Amino acid sequence: MSVDLIVGRPANFGWPLVAGAVLILCAQVMPTHGQTISEAYRSALRQDPVFESARHALEATQEKLPQARAGLLPTISAGWNANSQKGDTSFSNAPYLARDARTRAWSLQLSQPLFRLANWISYEQADAQIRQSEAIFVQAQQDLVLRVAQTYFDVLVAEESLEVAQAQLTAVEQQLGLAKRNFEVGVSTITDTYEAKSRFDLATSQRVAAMNDLANKRAEYERITGEEALRLLVLKADVELPKPAPAELGAWISAARENNPQVRAQLAAQEVARKEINRNRAGHAPTLDMTASYGRNYSSGSLSSPADIDTRYRSTQVGVQLNIPIYSGGATESRVREAAANYYRARSDWEAASRQAVTGAKQAFTAFDSGQSQIDALESAVESSRSSVEANKVSYRIGTRINTDVLNAEQQLATAQRDLVKTKYDTLMQGLKLKALAGLLTEQDIYQIDTMMVRKPSPQAAKP
Repeated sequence: MSVDLIVGRPANFGWPLVAGAVLILCAQVMPTHGQTISEAYRSALRQDPVFESARHALEATQEKLPQARAGLLPTISAGWNANSQKGDTSFSNAPYLARDARTRAWSLQLSQPLFRLANWISYEQADAQIRQSEAIFVQAQQDLVLRVAQTYFDVLVAEESLEVAQAQLTAVEQQLGLAKRNFEVGVSTITDTYEAKSRFDLATSQRVAAMNDLANKRAEYERITGEEALRLLVLKADVELPKPAPAELGAWISAARENNPQVRAQLAAQEVARKEINRNRAGHAPTLDMTASYGRNYSSGSLSSPADIDTRYRSTQVGVQLNIPIYSGGATESRVREAAANYYRARSDWEAASRQAVTGAKQAFTAFDSGQSQIDALESAVESSRSSVEANKVSYRIGTRINTDVLNAEQQLATAQRDLVKTKYDTLMQGLKLKALAGLLTEQDIYQIDTMMVRKPSPQAAKP
């Protein structure tokens, strides 16, 4: 929808009416609600290339099962050929005669494996490969949830940091103006003015850095979701973050050791490697196949025969074929040793993944608990800092405090507010990571976060 505005002298109906019409049109163009984190997640499901790659990898691996099953099923093939020979032939020193011989043949062949140990093992191995790929895909799903949540929260923290930097810059600017006026009337010294000017320049630099950080975070958000990070929701001021359930660390450690997708993928990889050992050992085993064929042939004669006699025949053959490997130059034994080494490597990788999952669960659980304590402390610090700012402003007016005291108090309040917001999002992320390490993170956790968030109030609405 496009809106064309003609700037000029208002008509008789008055400029307020024009402004009202413009606001109505703008309201129709702009979204009426903020973008939820679940909407960001659904966008990432459609547009994130990393997740799309993992999905196609799973689809490719799932085809290994029908491929392995084909080694146990019969194969049927058909063939047809036709030949024509022309030439001059002489028999018993007689004159050369032009000859033309034609042949046609077709056949239908069937082969059914009766005993192929390697094929049976390959079929079982394919099932383990699919389980490995499914675990990797679950890991990709959970990783997408974490990446979307992290980038969503990063944008919110960057926006909060920019607002804090802007508020701090405004406060320092006001103090700079007050310091200049006090110096002009002789109430304060030039030192207060220099101090306020120094703080103003520093606050300006911090605001620029906050703007750059916000631009980077929004770019990362757009890379994952394919959409711009506009009008995101924020956590409710009085929200209570969901605590881990169960509340015992031991339960999370057990879940991480058993259900972690990376651990399950490595366990399946270990099974694939073990099957590979058995499959290579089966290279010593004999193979037994049943074969059957049916065909028809026609021949009009031969250039080497003086008489042209049409020949037609049909044949049916049924039999079994036994193949016993005796010696392959040591290749089979070498492949077995190679598969055994890969098995021990897979077992070590599984142990490493299990330990990493347990360590990560411990760290996330501890970080969530400490985050809750930090939130409580920072909420108290924000209230204390706000009271300190007001008290220092009053004291500065009556002359018991200097300008630096007011600036320090405002700096302390801004830092406490920013740290509180960041700690809330960090703590919430630790809870999501804990679930992911235990293999319990799902889309429902994203929808639960939606219930804890609200549309961000406009700066005008936030004023008293």
